[in-house]
Amino acid sequence: MIDNSAIKLFTKRRSQYALGKNVELSQEQLTQLIKEAVRQAPSSFNSQSSRAVILFGEQSDKFWELTKEALRPLVPAEAFSATENKLKSFAAGVGTVLFYEDQNVVKGLQEQFPLYADNFPVWSEHSTAIAQFAVWTALAEANVGASLQHYNPVVDEAAAKEWSIPASWVLRAQMPFGSNEGEFGTKEFMNDDERFLIFS
Repeated sequence: MIDNSAIKLFTKRRSQYALGKNVELSQEQLTQLIKEAVRQAPSSFNSQSSRAVILFGEQSDKFWELTKEALRPLVPAEAFSATENKLKSFAAGVGTVLFYEDQNVVKGLQEQFPLYADNFPVWSEHSTAIAQFAVWTALAEANVGASLQHYNPVVDEAAAKEWSIPASWVLRAQMPFGSNEGEFGTKEFMNDDERFLIFS
């Protein structure tokens, strides 16, 4: 592997599905870590459109309970047990980050720069992806496990009501986090020849 500290951190960032509550950092430390990672994540036109709702303890449990109830009418009864167990594994950690994008920011940029109006929704998706990666990597560096989930839009309305989320915020992803209670599997990579074109 290339001897680069950033690449080493990216390599350390992996999906952890076996989460626990044995995290050394305090709730305050975790909050500051997540907030700073989002702050430092770049965005187009420095839009800073990314928003985060950080849930700990019972509040995090509540999110996964709301998700379960939102999925209940959508998942076949015979398959619901597996879904429920999956959601329980996310709730087993210490918290969950809900990643949102503020559409008021996007609309404001569209009005201010009409030439790029079609691009701002796309660039907003870039912004949230970078914020998610920044938080995930920062957590990994602190030996905190996490994974990225996408139960939006089925849980959007319930979450918005529960935590009084502004109407302009659109849920994009959820990141349950906690202690690493399981091993990481081997990550497979596609052939470089299929992924990269290099010219000189």
